Amino acid sequence: MNLQTIHHIAINASNYAATKTFYVDKLGFQIVRENHRLDKGDIKLDLQLGTQELEIFIAADLPARPSYPEALGLRHLAFQVDSVVNTVTELAELGIQCEPIRLDTYTNKPMTFFFDPDHQPLEIHE
Repeated sequence: MNLQTIHHIAINASNYAATKTFYVDKLGFQIVRENHRLDKGDIKLDLQLGTQELEIFIAADLPARPSYPEALGLRHLAFQVDSVVNTVTELAELGIQCEPIRLDTYTNKPMTFFFDPDHQPLEIHE
């Protein structure tokens, strides 16, 4: 087997404008591709942050997340940052609230969670 790296992560979303504003305008992802797929009834927004790609499928009729946060499937996305405290401040300035900062039980490093417009958990971790 020759697995090299994760190519992309895919998530679902329900609101095009809110999702694009959140990931592109607020978090700084770059748009790689945007496809309005009439045959599927959705919009596929491919975004990039560094070398990682995030594939977002946007459709109004997707089912809500069945539980928080331990639903089957993707549990959360985690972003490495130099300073959790500084990033929480920057997110707050963008109107994005975070949970209280805590220490990771295993790494003893600061971390916390915030949420995208569809309540997908997003983590920041030093």
